[in-house]
Amino acid sequence: MFDIPIQALMGQLLIGLINGSFYALLSLGLAVIFGLLNIINFAHGAQYMLGAFGAYLLLNKLGLSYWWSLLVVPIVVGATGVVIERTMLARLYKLDHLYGLLLTFGLALIIQGIFRNEYGSTGLPYSIPPQLSGGKNLGFMFLPNYRAWVIVASAVVCLGTWFVIERTKLGGYLRAATENPQLVQAFGINVPRMITLTYGFGVALAALAGVMAAPIYQVSPQMGSDLIIVVFAVVVIGGMGSILGAIVTGFGLGLIEGLTKVFYPEASTTVIFVIMAIVLLIRPAGLFGTQK
Repeated sequence: MFDIPIQALMGQLLIGLINGSFYALLSLGLAVIFGLLNIINFAHGAQYMLGAFGAYLLLNKLGLSYWWSLLVVPIVVGATGVVIERTMLARLYKLDHLYGLLLTFGLALIIQGIFRNEYGSTGLPYSIPPQLSGGKNLGFMFLPNYRAWVIVASAVVCLGTWFVIERTKLGGYLRAATENPQLVQAFGINVPRMITLTYGFGVALAALAGVMAAPIYQVSPQMGSDLIIVVFAVVVIGGMGSILGAIVTGFGLGLIEGLTKVFYPEASTTVIFVIMAIVLLIRPAGLFGTQK
């Protein structure tokens, strides 16, 4: 019925997995922040962009390689998230979600405006690290080493985060702090500090995704705004605040998007939003969410 060459099919599945890796990492950060802080972080796309620019600037200004950027950039951008949480977001926790959304949306516009004014709208190249250049011929397709690394690294980070939050004592404290912060505080846990570090960690995940995206996509002030709407759709489909939902839905929707490009290219840019509409009609809390 469909006369699709196997190379084209596998190539689009690979692209879908790559996109899904970034969907999963970014939606995971959003899910962590919303699930544990109840903040809709619209600055997430700008923080993802900061990660890519951080890697670009470290390489071109300080000569630090990609591997240093993977370590340094998430820490630095995560630290800016800590400052934002302490100085701004901490004042909004008792208010409606809309206030946090508007604040983070405004921050995103400011950050993107600063970088657009400084670097323009044209994308800047970032080369693939030499250790991951080239690829392997699998017979039915050519697999670039860097893209394989991104998929594996993203899966490891996502599953590691899920394990910490859902299966460790620290994760138990975090989840308990969202339900009953006074009780957790009574056990000697510094809840405000925990909340601050949680937001910083969510922001660091976005920056990590930005570093890994820099060699694949061009580094541009618009790269976050182009992606954030899709990532929010992924989070809604998986269930707001659901860690597992963010991971499974991110990778799954990336594959669905890749398959759609093969069989019905015209729908590839809208398929995720069609799925979101269907899921919201059938299960408003999302596939992995719980109705409150």
